[in-house]
Amino acid sequence: MIEQSQLIYFIAASAALTFLPGPDILFVLTQSISQGKTAGIATATGLCTGILVHTSAAAFGISALVYKSALAFEIVKYAGAAYLLYLAWHALKENEQLVSSAPIRENNAFALYRRGIFMNVLNPKVALFFLAFLPQFVNTGAGSVPMQMIFLGIVFLIQAWLIFSAISVFAGTIGDKITQKPGIGKYIKWGKASIFTAIGVKLALSHK
Repeated sequence: MIEQSQLIYFIAASAALTFLPGPDILFVLTQSISQGKTAGIATATGLCTGILVHTSAAAFGISALVYKSALAFEIVKYAGAAYLLYLAWHALKENEQLVSSAPIRENNAFALYRRGIFMNVLNPKVALFFLAFLPQFVNTGAGSVPMQMIFLGIVFLIQAWLIFSAISVFAGTIGDKITQKPGIGKYIKWGKASIFTAIGVKLALSHK
């Protein structure tokens, strides 16, 4: 459906955008440093699962409806901001004794996976990004446009997961070293809370 050269260009553009500093990459970094690479990968998997929601919404016109509806956009935006502020409050309650090298329990990994999904899905800016980005690489004369957009969304998901996972391993290695230092736990939890708060406030103040 999509020419090879166009696909290569799409992957390159997607990778460049994934590496740009933003809420998702900051979220993966904070979880990886404070809780280890497994926590980062679980978070990254959740964030990338959310891409499937946004891709489907863009392909079938749901994102366009959100963009046109000021009320829908505001509801999703404030829900996302409230969730991030909840994560900030939750970070402040964390135990200061952080040991990122300890194995993460299965239920904790699923909680981080679920958290990644919520954070991604409740950000209308991500929905609008895919609504604007994916159609640029669609060939209207080469088959179903929605299916092409879904295919591109899956390709974006795969490259984003690979990059986020690599970042998780790198950040987790750093976290293994710094979390062993006495008293560092309180600074890490305050740092996480500050990052979540900043992202939440920025989202709440954002416009279309």
